[in-house]
Amino acid sequence: MAELPHVRPEKPAEPAAGTRPALTAIDVLAFLCELFAFGTLAFWGFTAWPFPWNIVAGIAAPVAAILLWALFVSPRAVIRVHPFVRALVELLVYAAATVAWWSAGYAWIGLAFGVIAVAVGLIAGRRRLA
Repeated sequence: MAELPHVRPEKPAEPAAGTRPALTAIDVLAFLCELFAFGTLAFWGFTAWPFPWNIVAGIAAPVAAILLWALFVSPRAVIRVHPFVRALVELLVYAAATVAWWSAGYAWIGLAFGVIAVAVGLIAGRRRLA
């Protein structure tokens, strides 16, 4: 019988520079919370104001939140800040969406969203620091 070559186990290759780790369920939930917050601010702006201002508020509120998110919180944030500042901006966007639901008369939706968003944000933030 022919002899087989001796194979040694090797350490897995390091990922190439610039690659990201695989997405997890928490990453997907955090993204859905972000989208829900931006949609909530648009809904609030279009429904909570009288006619000429509802167009302005319905566009300006989510755009302002998206700009804050892009500047400080996103994975490719323009301005790198301390993780606590990043968490504060994230919490500010989530709190704005929660207050928008409360002011629209849907306090339970706002409360449920606030609890879910803060829990997901805490878990995702702890993963980023680890």
